[in-house]
Amino acid sequence: MIAQSSELGDVAASLQAAELGMDRALSVAEIQATLAKLSEQEAGVTERLDTMIASQNALRHDLTWLDIMRATLGSQAVSTRSISNTMLSKAATTAQRLSAAVNRLDLEQARVRDTLDVVEQVAELKMCVLGVTGSMGAAQDWEAAASYLHRASRIPLHVLHGSFAEDIVPTAEVPDPPNVTLAQAAESLRTLFVREFEKAAEENNGSRVTRFFKLFPLIGKAEVGLDVYGRYVCRSVATRARSILNAGTRGSQNTESFFYSNALTKLFEHVAQIVEHHGGLVALHYGSGRMVRILERLQMEADIQGGIIVDTWSDERSLDRKLTDIKSYAFTFLVQSFLPAQSARSGTSGAGSPINRAGLGDANVHSEEGVDTKGVDALLNEMTVMEESASHNPNDVNLKLPPFIQHSGLNTKVVDRLVTPINVMTTFLLRRSVERAFQLDEQPAGLSLDPSKLLTSNPPYVSSAVDDVMYIVDQVVERSLATSQRAVISSVIPSVTRVLDSDFIGMIQRRMRDESYPKAAVQGALPPENTIIAFLVLINDLDMATDYVKRIVQSRLEIQQGKSGSNGGANALSQPLDSLFPFENDALYARSALGTLQQSFEAKASELISDGIYVAFKNIVKPRLRPLLADAFRDINYQINESELEEANRPMDNEEATDEGIEGGMQYHFQRGWDALSKPIGRIFTDNNFQRLLSTTISYLAEVLEKRIWSYYGRINNLGAVRLERDIASLINVVVRGGRYGLRDAFVRCTQVCIVMNMEDDEWAETQASIESNLEWKLDREERLRARAIVQQSK
Repeated sequence: MIAQSSELGDVAASLQAAELGMDRALSVAEIQATLAKLSEQEAGVTERLDTMIASQNALRHDLTWLDIMRATLGSQAVSTRSISNTMLSKAATTAQRLSAAVNRLDLEQARVRDTLDVVEQVAELKMCVLGVTGSMGAAQDWEAAASYLHRASRIPLHVLHGSFAEDIVPTAEVPDPPNVTLAQAAESLRTLFVREFEKAAEENNGSRVTRFFKLFPLIGKAEVGLDVYGRYVCRSVATRARSILNAGTRGSQNTESFFYSNALTKLFEHVAQIVEHHGGLVALHYGSGRMVRILERLQMEADIQGGIIVDTWSDERSLDRKLTDIKSYAFTFLVQSFLPAQSARSGTSGAGSPINRAGLGDANVHSEEGVDTKGVDALLNEMTVMEESASHNPNDVNLKLPPFIQHSGLNTKVVDRLVTPINVMTTFLLRRSVERAFQLDEQPAGLSLDPSKLLTSNPPYVSSAVDDVMYIVDQVVERSLATSQRAVISSVIPSVTRVLDSDFIGMIQRRMRDESYPKAAVQGALPPENTIIAFLVLINDLDMATDYVKRIVQSRLEIQQGKSGSNGGANALSQPLDSLFPFENDALYARSALGTLQQSFEAKASELISDGIYVAFKNIVKPRLRPLLADAFRDINYQINESELEEANRPMDNEEATDEGIEGGMQYHFQRGWDALSKPIGRIFTDNNFQRLLSTTISYLAEVLEKRIWSYYGRINNLGAVRLERDIASLINVVVRGGRYGLRDAFVRCTQVCIVMNMEDDEWAETQASIESNLEWKLDREERLRARAIVQQSK
């Protein structure tokens, strides 16, 4: 119906629009167009009306079906209401009545159960009260009395203090209310248990101590039990500490190197054993987490006893006096070494050394008398063990030491009497070792630049100071890590870095500058052989020292087991840093400190090595390099004909030709000069230093060779270019022998100039025309044109 109404509305609107169009028509054509449109609309309206008339029969059928359904549903609704009023109403009323009865019955049963529970609890209470009084009487069964009190503590307070219990529980023998009786019994038992516990502790009767310790929580006096047990274990710690010290004072043990460190270790082991053995007992009878109260007392006692040991050790070892002597040590040799040189540079290593200056050697001997270096080293060993005991890595003794010692009052004393002195003494020992190593420094014997002489020493060729200093550095790092103290690491490792950077590298730099600088006595000549050797050895010292420091650091950063150390009685097994520093981010800090040590030393040493390599190149290699090239290319003509080229190429196929070329040839002359230049230096230098020198030398050689190639402009023909390319390739092969193929990159420009010179015309035209090329050009376009013109101009 709605659709039909909508269609009729559309028809009316169309007719209205048509009428408006007829009114506006001004000509016959417009009238005819409007009339045609109206006819079209009329046909559409007629079609829709026919459709609506045809659908009226179906609509009447549907309305009739709905009327029949309404009548049927009406009769069913009447029947349903009749059933509900006659049958279901009575069932619902009965169900409601039964539900209410069940609820009343459940309520009565709950009240009965509550009453029975109260009666049972009161009966239990009465039995506990009688049991407590009976056990505390003639029987004196303290376990039973404590058990009855523990059972009584489970009875709810409203029952215990209720009127029903007060009426039922009291008897003629126990007339007081139950809560009063139980409170009095608990207090009496507390006093009795404390007295018996103290008596058993004085008698050192462990079984009786444990017996009464277990009873305190049963009578509701757990705090009292923990207090008396804490006093008991603290007395045990104090007794143990006194016995250790008394054992040493009766003889000469206290003068031994590690008596006090062992005493401190034994003290902490005893504390750890108490925590491990007694912690389970406390947790079993008092609950988990209750051991903290005893740990607080143990902490206080450990502070006292550990402080006594540290103070006694400090007085016995005269620590303050030794620290004063150390701080007043002048390091005369090191100081004088960095003063301006007072003597001329000499070819003999050590000739300008302060130890050889008048009176300075005696001054050092006299200054050293005030400080016993061996005594300082032994004292450091002992302090390292004591520090390790204070930090007490649990893996060292397979015990679980609580972390409270790390933050106890003893830690303050440890920092004052151990950490700070360790920092001062370690810095002194390292600086004194550097000073002494350079005082007694010895160059490797039997070195010579003459290839015909055998070298009697073993490579690498370094001075003795490197091994001596790096051995001490390894010991210092090992001791510092063994303490497991972040405070030690934060001071000692930076001190090691500072001493190595300033003193060790500074001494080598001073010797390179003042004593072994390779400067020729006469301009144009080479420096003296012994000066060259001494200078090369000093550069080797830096390279090997860098390698030693890297190995020292990396060996600590990696997980290793079974590596022996030198910390004097401490556990010398190298352990992962995470085990040595288990607290917070200490292990990460230790890794960072060691990494900084390695990076700083490598940076300083690499800078000085680079300077030394440049000096060696400039003063030793460079003066011989230009004459070497001039001799190799002497009397070589690159304006040749085919017969001359064939004659020049014939030695390449000759049986007499060798890797060194035919005697008299370009390759022969160059290789002979190159070997004479490089082999004497190469057999003294370390591989790294020789590689650095070769890189510098070859970069310069490539520049000189390129200039020589450009100098043939107008003096070379096509066949000469072929020979030049062969000669350049032979020269490069000589330089890169021994697998040094990466050095070819320095000669890329020389090689490309020769390639352009020998290109065919069509190949050259194609190269010029193409934008992209398979060859990565190091020459720009103008340089390629210039290289091409070298031969073209010669034509």
